[in-house]
Amino acid sequence: MKKLLLLLPAVMLFAFRISDTRTDDREILVKNFMETRANLLKSIQGLSDKQMNFKPDSSRWSVAECLEHIILVEKGIFGMEQQLVKQTPNPEKRKDIKTKDEDLIKGVTDRSHKAKAPEFAQPKHTYATTAAAIDAFNTQRDQLIEYVKTNNDDLRNHVMDSPAGTLDAYQFLLLISSHSARHTKQIEEVKADPNFPKQ
Repeated sequence: MKKLLLLLPAVMLFAFRISDTRTDDREILVKNFMETRANLLKSIQGLSDKQMNFKPDSSRWSVAECLEHIILVEKGIFGMEQQLVKQTPNPEKRKDIKTKDEDLIKGVTDRSHKAKAPEFAQPKHTYATTAAAIDAFNTQRDQLIEYVKTNNDDLRNHVMDSPAGTLDAYQFLLLISSHSARHTKQIEEVKADPNFPKQ
């Protein structure tokens, strides 16, 4: 849990006041998960191994590394959320949440603010092929979508303090989709590099 908490300042950059709980929260989450998955897969569709592993310079990630990082972070934050919802609901802490959902999304996806991922979220070249990485991502994302569609957890009334501020379980799930959107933008930046391989 402590390692996971270290990640939060890197994926959430600003805090504002809380938004009202919406009746269609779960539908919004499912839509975000599906849209961000489609955008990510579209961004890497048809890329060769050479293109997947191209790095603009030694300090920047390749497309393959961005994809692996997304997988690592999604697994980590979802694990944190699952631990949180197993605890006793604490609605009295909702008053401590200062972050509106829309501002959380905006802050995480804003690529003008850079942040270094902690060691455990650094790519380790785990996947031998792009197909293997995509399979891992899709399996994980399917589990997330199924959880959101079927769980009865009181997402808004399980609240936890973190280095990024006080968040509820729903917002931790929002972090996941927003984080993948952030790094899909990073993938597009890599592809836009003038030295990116033609094939």
